[in-house]
Amino acid sequence: MSEQPPDLKPRTKQFAIRIVKLYTALPRTDVVAQVLGKQVLRSGTSVGANYREASRARSKAEFISKIGDCLKEIDETEYWLELLVDTGCVPPKRMDDLLDETRQLIAIFTTIDKKSKYTGRTL
Repeated sequence: MSEQPPDLKPRTKQFAIRIVKLYTALPRTDVVAQVLGKQVLRSGTSVGANYREASRARSKAEFISKIGDCLKEIDETEYWLELLVDTGCVPPKRMDDLLDETRQLIAIFTTIDKKSKYTGRTL
């Protein structure tokens, strides 16, 4: 019997909450922080929404497509988070845990994507 992977719904929702809190903590007067923050807010909160859609997919193709969307959005989120650090909007130490979680989610969605494409297995 194969082991069922853990449900990522709570984890991706918690990730979205952390992204929202990051955005609300950015300085309102810093135009760069606000522009980058809105980008990370959009991509970071869409990961969980796309995962929920994937978990309700009606076909393997739809599942693979939605997991691909998750991967695209989490990868984009990593980019915006890195830019927030690299531009000095957020101190690197403050972003360490969130970037670590982002990279763990990238690894998880990459594995799901590869397994579902090549083994025919979904969630």
